[in-house]
Amino acid sequence: MSATIPKPADADDELWSGSSKLRAVRESGVSLFLLFCATVTVLTTAGIIVVLGLETAEFFRKSGVGLVDFLTGTELKPDARSPKYGILPLVWGTFVVAAGSTIIALPVGLLSAIYLSEYAPRGLRAILKPTLELLAGIPTIVYGYLALLVVTPVLKAIFEPLGIRVETFNALSACIVVGVMIIPMVSSLSEDVLSAVPRGLREAGYGLGATKFEVSTRIVVPAALSGVVASFILALSRAIGETMAVVLAAGMRPQISLNPLTSIETMTTYIVAVTNGEASYGSPKYLSLFAVGMVLFAITLTLNIVSGLVLRRYREVYQ
Repeated sequence: MSATIPKPADADDELWSGSSKLRAVRESGVSLFLLFCATVTVLTTAGIIVVLGLETAEFFRKSGVGLVDFLTGTELKPDARSPKYGILPLVWGTFVVAAGSTIIALPVGLLSAIYLSEYAPRGLRAILKPTLELLAGIPTIVYGYLALLVVTPVLKAIFEPLGIRVETFNALSACIVVGVMIIPMVSSLSEDVLSAVPRGLREAGYGLGATKFEVSTRIVVPAALSGVVASFILALSRAIGETMAVVLAAGMRPQISLNPLTSIETMTTYIVAVTNGEASYGSPKYLSLFAVGMVLFAITLTLNIVSGLVLRRYREVYQ
Protein backbone atom coordinates (compact mmCIF):
# COMPACT_ATOMS: atom_id res chain seq x y z
CA MET A 1 0.00 0.00 0.00
CA SER A 2 1.65 3.19 -1.18
CA ALA A 3 1.46 6.35 0.91
CA THR A 4 0.73 9.72 -0.70
CA ILE A 5 3.38 12.38 -0.24
CA PRO A 6 1.87 15.72 0.84
CA LYS A 7 2.81 18.79 -1.22
CA PRO A 8 4.90 21.46 0.41
CA ALA A 9 3.03 24.31 2.05
CA ASP A 10 4.71 26.92 -0.14
CA ALA A 11 3.51 25.11 -3.29
CA ASP A 12 -0.09 25.26 -2.08
CA ASP A 13 0.25 28.95 -1.28
CA GLU A 14 1.70 29.65 -4.72
CA LEU A 15 -1.12 27.73 -6.46
CA TRP A 16 -3.73 29.48 -4.35
CA SER A 17 -2.17 32.87 -5.09
CA GLY A 18 -2.16 32.15 -8.83
CA SER A 19 -5.81 31.07 -8.87
CA SER A 20 -6.77 34.15 -6.84
CA LYS A 21 -5.02 36.44 -9.30
CA LEU A 22 -6.69 34.67 -12.22
CA ARG A 23 -10.06 34.99 -10.55
CA ALA A 24 -9.46 38.69 -9.83
CA VAL A 25 -8.49 39.31 -13.47
CA ARG A 26 -11.55 37.45 -14.67
CA GLU A 27 -13.84 39.41 -12.35
CA SER A 28 -12.23 42.67 -13.45
CA GLY A 29 -12.76 41.71 -17.08
CA VAL A 30 -16.44 40.95 -16.46
CA SER A 31 -16.87 44.21 -14.56
CA LEU A 32 -15.24 46.21 -17.38
CA PHE A 33 -17.38 44.48 -20.01
CA LEU A 34 -20.59 45.25 -18.09
CA LEU A 35 -19.44 48.85 -17.62
CA PHE A 36 -18.80 49.08 -21.36
CA CYS A 37 -22.32 47.81 -22.15
CA ALA A 38 -23.88 50.28 -19.73
CA THR A 39 -21.76 53.11 -21.14
CA VAL A 40 -22.77 52.27 -24.71
CA THR A 41 -26.43 52.42 -23.70
CA VAL A 42 -26.06 55.76 -21.96
CA LEU A 43 -23.96 57.26 -24.75
CA THR A 44 -26.43 56.07 -27.39
CA THR A 45 -29.28 57.76 -25.55
CA ALA A 46 -27.22 60.90 -25.06
CA GLY A 47 -26.26 60.89 -28.75
CA ILE A 48 -29.90 60.66 -29.81
CA ILE A 49 -30.82 63.55 -27.51
CA VAL A 50 -27.92 65.69 -28.79
CA VAL A 51 -28.72 65.05 -32.46
CA LEU A 52 -32.43 65.69 -31.98
CA GLY A 53 -31.73 68.80 -29.92
CA LEU A 54 -29.26 70.34 -32.40
CA GLU A 55 -31.39 69.63 -35.46
CA THR A 56 -34.52 70.86 -33.68
CA ALA A 57 -32.79 74.12 -32.77
CA GLU A 58 -31.68 74.47 -36.40
CA PHE A 59 -35.27 73.92 -37.56
CA PHE A 60 -36.58 76.73 -35.35
CA ARG A 61 -33.77 79.00 -36.52
CA LYS A 62 -34.37 78.41 -40.24
CA SER A 63 -38.16 78.22 -40.22
CA GLY A 64 -38.75 81.15 -37.92
CA VAL A 65 -41.54 79.25 -36.16
CA GLY A 66 -41.96 79.78 -32.43
CA LEU A 67 -42.18 76.86 -30.03
CA VAL A 68 -45.73 77.75 -28.97
CA ASP A 69 -46.90 78.09 -32.58
CA PHE A 70 -45.20 74.81 -33.44
CA LEU A 71 -46.93 72.91 -30.66
CA THR A 72 -50.35 74.57 -30.81
CA GLY A 73 -50.69 75.45 -34.49
CA THR A 74 -53.51 73.69 -36.31
CA GLU A 75 -52.14 74.04 -39.85
CA LEU A 76 -49.37 71.83 -41.21
CA LYS A 77 -48.44 72.96 -44.73
CA PRO A 78 -44.69 72.56 -45.23
CA ASP A 79 -44.97 72.78 -49.04
CA ALA A 80 -47.03 75.98 -49.18
CA ARG A 81 -45.61 79.29 -50.40
CA SER A 82 -45.77 80.44 -46.80
CA PRO A 83 -44.99 77.19 -44.94
CA LYS A 84 -46.83 76.50 -41.71
CA TYR A 85 -45.61 74.00 -39.15
CA GLY A 86 -48.35 73.50 -36.59
CA ILE A 87 -48.15 69.91 -35.32
CA LEU A 88 -51.26 69.88 -33.12
CA PRO A 89 -53.11 67.74 -35.73
CA LEU A 90 -50.23 65.24 -35.60
CA VAL A 91 -50.31 65.14 -31.80
CA TRP A 92 -54.09 64.73 -31.93
CA GLY A 93 -53.86 61.86 -34.41
CA THR A 94 -51.17 60.16 -32.35
CA PHE A 95 -53.22 60.29 -29.17
CA VAL A 96 -56.39 59.18 -30.96
CA VAL A 97 -54.66 56.01 -32.17
CA ALA A 98 -52.93 55.46 -28.81
CA ALA A 99 -56.10 55.99 -26.78
CA GLY A 100 -58.32 53.93 -29.08
CA SER A 101 -55.90 51.01 -29.23
CA THR A 102 -55.36 50.95 -25.47
CA ILE A 103 -59.12 51.00 -24.84
CA ILE A 104 -59.23 47.79 -26.88
CA ALA A 105 -56.00 46.16 -25.71
CA LEU A 106 -55.90 46.84 -21.97
CA PRO A 107 -59.16 45.15 -20.90
CA VAL A 108 -58.70 42.22 -23.28
CA GLY A 109 -55.04 41.79 -22.34
CA LEU A 110 -55.65 41.98 -18.59
CA LEU A 111 -58.64 39.63 -18.67
CA SER A 112 -56.62 37.19 -20.78
CA ALA A 113 -53.80 37.37 -18.25
CA ILE A 114 -56.20 36.72 -15.36
CA TYR A 115 -57.61 33.69 -17.15
CA LEU A 116 -54.18 32.28 -17.98
CA SER A 117 -52.89 32.87 -14.46
CA GLU A 118 -55.89 31.92 -12.33
CA TYR A 119 -58.34 29.81 -14.34
CA ALA A 120 -56.62 27.97 -17.19
CA PRO A 121 -55.29 24.44 -16.53
CA ARG A 122 -51.55 24.11 -16.83
CA GLY A 123 -51.68 22.17 -20.09
CA LEU A 124 -54.07 24.62 -21.70
CA ARG A 125 -51.98 27.58 -20.53
CA ALA A 126 -48.89 26.04 -22.09
CA ILE A 127 -50.72 26.11 -25.44
CA LEU A 128 -52.65 29.38 -25.19
CA LYS A 129 -49.85 31.67 -24.04
CA PRO A 130 -47.38 30.90 -26.87
CA THR A 131 -50.27 31.07 -29.35
CA LEU A 132 -51.25 34.49 -28.07
CA GLU A 133 -47.65 35.68 -28.21
CA LEU A 134 -47.49 34.75 -31.90
CA LEU A 135 -49.48 37.95 -32.56
CA ALA A 136 -46.41 39.93 -31.48
CA GLY A 137 -44.31 38.25 -34.18
CA ILE A 138 -46.51 39.32 -37.10
CA PRO A 139 -44.90 42.21 -39.05
CA THR A 140 -46.67 45.50 -38.47
CA ILE A 141 -47.17 46.12 -42.17
CA VAL A 142 -49.29 42.96 -42.28
CA TYR A 143 -51.57 44.53 -39.67
CA GLY A 144 -51.80 47.58 -41.92
CA TYR A 145 -52.96 45.52 -44.89
CA LEU A 146 -55.32 43.63 -42.57
CA ALA A 147 -56.90 46.96 -41.62
CA LEU A 148 -57.12 48.08 -45.23
CA LEU A 149 -58.50 44.85 -46.69
CA VAL A 150 -60.54 43.38 -43.83
CA VAL A 151 -61.29 45.81 -41.00
CA THR A 152 -62.29 48.81 -43.14
CA PRO A 153 -64.66 46.77 -45.40
CA VAL A 154 -66.31 45.36 -42.27
CA LEU A 155 -66.73 48.86 -40.85
CA LYS A 156 -68.25 50.01 -44.15
CA ALA A 157 -70.65 47.07 -44.12
CA ILE A 158 -71.74 48.02 -40.60
CA PHE A 159 -71.99 51.82 -40.78
CA GLU A 160 -72.76 52.73 -44.39
CA PRO A 161 -76.22 51.06 -44.41
CA LEU A 162 -76.96 53.41 -41.50
CA GLY A 163 -76.00 56.41 -43.62
CA ILE A 164 -72.62 56.93 -41.92
CA ARG A 165 -69.74 57.41 -44.34
CA VAL A 166 -66.56 55.44 -43.68
CA GLU A 167 -63.41 56.63 -45.42
CA THR A 168 -61.00 54.09 -46.88
CA PHE A 169 -58.31 55.34 -44.50
CA ASN A 170 -59.75 55.97 -41.05
CA ALA A 171 -58.68 56.23 -37.44
CA LEU A 172 -60.94 53.46 -36.14
CA SER A 173 -59.29 50.81 -38.31
CA ALA A 174 -55.90 51.92 -37.05
CA CYS A 175 -57.09 51.75 -33.44
CA ILE A 176 -58.43 48.21 -33.92
CA VAL A 177 -55.33 46.73 -35.55
CA VAL A 178 -52.89 48.48 -33.22
CA GLY A 179 -55.00 47.34 -30.27
CA VAL A 180 -54.82 43.75 -31.47
CA MET A 181 -51.09 44.19 -32.02
CA ILE A 182 -50.34 45.24 -28.42
CA ILE A 183 -52.62 42.69 -26.72
CA PRO A 184 -49.77 40.12 -26.43
CA MET A 185 -47.56 42.67 -24.68
CA VAL A 186 -50.22 43.42 -22.08
CA SER A 187 -51.34 39.82 -21.56
CA SER A 188 -47.88 38.24 -21.46
CA LEU A 189 -46.32 40.76 -19.07
CA SER A 190 -49.41 40.88 -16.88
CA GLU A 191 -49.63 37.08 -16.73
CA ASP A 192 -46.01 36.89 -15.62
CA VAL A 193 -46.52 39.31 -12.73
CA LEU A 194 -49.84 37.74 -11.71
CA SER A 195 -48.23 34.30 -11.61
CA ALA A 196 -45.43 35.68 -9.43
CA VAL A 197 -47.87 36.68 -6.65
CA PRO A 198 -47.20 34.39 -3.64
CA ARG A 199 -49.50 31.42 -3.34
CA GLY A 200 -50.07 32.24 0.32
CA LEU A 201 -52.09 35.35 -0.58
CA ARG A 202 -54.48 33.26 -2.65
CA GLU A 203 -54.84 30.62 0.04
CA ALA A 204 -55.55 33.29 2.66
CA GLY A 205 -58.37 34.61 0.48
CA TYR A 206 -59.82 31.15 -0.03
CA GLY A 207 -59.55 30.55 3.71
CA LEU A 208 -61.73 33.60 4.33
CA GLY A 209 -64.39 32.22 1.99
CA ALA A 210 -63.61 34.34 -1.10
CA THR A 211 -64.49 33.00 -4.52
CA LYS A 212 -61.90 32.53 -7.26
CA PHE A 213 -63.09 35.71 -8.99
CA GLU A 214 -62.81 37.71 -5.76
CA VAL A 215 -59.34 36.34 -5.10
CA SER A 216 -58.28 37.18 -8.65
CA THR A 217 -59.64 40.73 -8.75
CA ARG A 218 -59.28 41.83 -5.12
CA ILE A 219 -56.08 40.10 -4.04
CA VAL A 220 -53.95 38.96 -6.99
CA VAL A 221 -54.42 41.97 -9.28
CA PRO A 222 -53.81 44.60 -6.55
CA ALA A 223 -50.74 42.70 -5.36
CA ALA A 224 -49.33 42.73 -8.91
CA LEU A 225 -50.56 46.22 -9.75
CA SER A 226 -47.10 47.71 -10.29
CA GLY A 227 -46.24 45.16 -12.98
CA VAL A 228 -49.69 45.41 -14.57
CA VAL A 229 -49.42 49.19 -14.81
CA ALA A 230 -45.93 48.86 -16.26
CA SER A 231 -47.29 46.57 -18.99
CA PHE A 232 -50.04 49.11 -19.71
CA ILE A 233 -47.55 51.95 -20.12
CA LEU A 234 -45.24 49.85 -22.31
CA ALA A 235 -48.20 48.98 -24.52
CA LEU A 236 -49.20 52.65 -24.71
CA SER A 237 -45.65 53.60 -25.70
CA ARG A 238 -45.72 50.94 -28.42
CA ALA A 239 -49.02 52.31 -29.71
CA ILE A 240 -47.67 55.87 -29.80
CA GLY A 241 -44.58 54.81 -31.75
CA GLU A 242 -46.32 52.51 -34.24
CA THR A 243 -45.75 53.53 -37.86
CA MET A 244 -46.47 51.18 -40.77
CA ALA A 245 -49.80 49.82 -39.58
CA VAL A 246 -51.01 53.38 -38.93
CA VAL A 247 -49.75 54.61 -42.32
CA LEU A 248 -51.81 52.00 -44.17
CA ALA A 249 -54.85 52.13 -41.90
CA ALA A 250 -55.29 55.79 -40.94
CA GLY A 251 -53.88 57.62 -43.95
CA MET A 252 -51.98 60.92 -44.08
CA ARG A 253 -54.43 63.77 -43.57
CA PRO A 254 -53.40 66.11 -40.74
CA GLN A 255 -56.66 67.23 -39.18
CA ILE A 256 -58.35 67.48 -35.80
CA SER A 257 -61.62 65.57 -35.93
CA LEU A 258 -63.79 63.80 -33.40
CA ASN A 259 -65.05 61.43 -36.10
CA PRO A 260 -63.00 58.19 -35.89
CA LEU A 261 -64.19 57.15 -39.35
CA THR A 262 -62.16 59.86 -41.11
CA SER A 263 -58.48 59.92 -42.04
CA ILE A 264 -55.85 61.33 -39.67
CA GLU A 265 -52.07 61.64 -39.54
CA THR A 266 -49.78 60.78 -36.65
CA MET A 267 -46.30 62.02 -35.86
CA THR A 268 -44.66 58.82 -37.04
CA THR A 269 -46.69 58.91 -40.24
CA TYR A 270 -45.50 62.46 -40.93
CA ILE A 271 -41.89 61.37 -40.47
CA VAL A 272 -42.37 58.56 -42.99
CA ALA A 273 -44.10 60.87 -45.47
CA VAL A 274 -41.35 63.50 -45.36
CA THR A 275 -38.57 60.92 -45.46
CA ASN A 276 -40.02 59.37 -48.61
CA GLY A 277 -40.77 62.77 -50.16
CA GLU A 278 -38.60 65.31 -51.93
CA ALA A 279 -37.50 67.45 -49.00
CA SER A 280 -33.96 68.67 -49.61
CA TYR A 281 -31.33 68.05 -46.97
CA GLY A 282 -31.10 70.92 -44.50
CA SER A 283 -34.38 72.55 -45.54
CA PRO A 284 -36.92 73.53 -42.87
CA LYS A 285 -39.23 70.75 -44.05
CA TYR A 286 -36.44 68.19 -43.66
CA LEU A 287 -35.43 69.57 -40.26
CA SER A 288 -39.04 69.42 -39.09
CA LEU A 289 -38.55 65.65 -38.89
CA PHE A 290 -36.21 66.12 -35.94
CA ALA A 291 -38.54 68.60 -34.24
CA VAL A 292 -41.43 66.15 -34.49
CA GLY A 293 -39.12 63.37 -33.31
CA MET A 294 -38.13 65.45 -30.30
CA VAL A 295 -41.79 65.91 -29.35
CA LEU A 296 -42.35 62.16 -29.71
CA PHE A 297 -39.27 61.51 -27.57
CA ALA A 298 -40.57 63.90 -24.89
CA ILE A 299 -43.93 62.11 -24.82
CA THR A 300 -42.39 58.66 -24.39
CA LEU A 301 -39.96 60.02 -21.77
CA THR A 302 -42.90 61.41 -19.82
CA LEU A 303 -44.62 58.02 -19.96
CA ASN A 304 -41.48 56.33 -18.65
CA ILE A 305 -41.25 58.81 -15.77
CA VAL A 306 -44.90 58.23 -14.90
CA SER A 307 -44.29 54.47 -15.05
CA GLY A 308 -41.37 54.80 -12.65
CA LEU A 309 -43.43 56.86 -10.21
CA VAL A 310 -46.29 54.34 -10.28
CA LEU A 311 -43.93 51.41 -9.79
CA ARG A 312 -42.23 53.11 -6.84
CA ARG A 313 -45.56 54.02 -5.25
CA TYR A 314 -47.10 50.55 -5.36
CA ARG A 315 -43.91 48.70 -4.55
CA GLU A 316 -43.86 50.64 -1.30
CA VAL A 317 -47.44 49.50 -0.60
CA TYR A 318 -47.11 45.78 -1.35
CA GLN A 319 -43.55 45.01 -0.29
